[in-house]
Amino acid sequence: MRHNKKFNHLGRKSSHRHAMLSNMANSLIEHKRIFTTLAKAKALKVYFEPMVTKAVKSNDSIHARRVVFQNLQNRTTVTELFGPIAEKVGDRPGGYCRILKLGRRQGDDAMMCLIELVDFNEDRVKEKKSAGSGKTRRTRRSKKSSAATQAATAPAAEPTESAPAAEPKAESAE
Repeated sequence: MRHNKKFNHLGRKSSHRHAMLSNMANSLIEHKRIFTTLAKAKALKVYFEPMVTKAVKSNDSIHARRVVFQNLQNRTTVTELFGPIAEKVGDRPGGYCRILKLGRRQGDDAMMCLIELVDFNEDRVKEKKSAGSGKTRRTRRSKKSSAATQAATAPAAEPTESAPAAEPKAESAE
């Protein structure tokens, strides 16, 4: 029976799979985004997000660092995970990675994607800041209310527009 064997084995033995996920997690911490197949990205997300949660919630304890080091086997990436990454995503309640699908690879038609750390994409952070700084807020209205508003304002607007327009013409003629 296949009880409790739900995760994707990715066509590899367990030691190869753990080594691959560890290397991908190190690359993700170092570069903040990596290109890979969709299946590997989903497996990496399940593997990586508990480590980020441990870095955020542990208050930088030695035990938490050792537990994460067991998985990553790289001192510099553990330091970076517990330093700038944990500070930047500390207020987030989860969902530290984003997977963006890119299409299919030409050689074998595998679904490709980009997996990235959420708060480290400068383009999206700039978009949020620029969208938040806008002072006007647009709302959607139904056609009935906008047609009624235009009909009510149209007769009142025409006489006021024609009166000031006639005065400058008379002044320019003199």
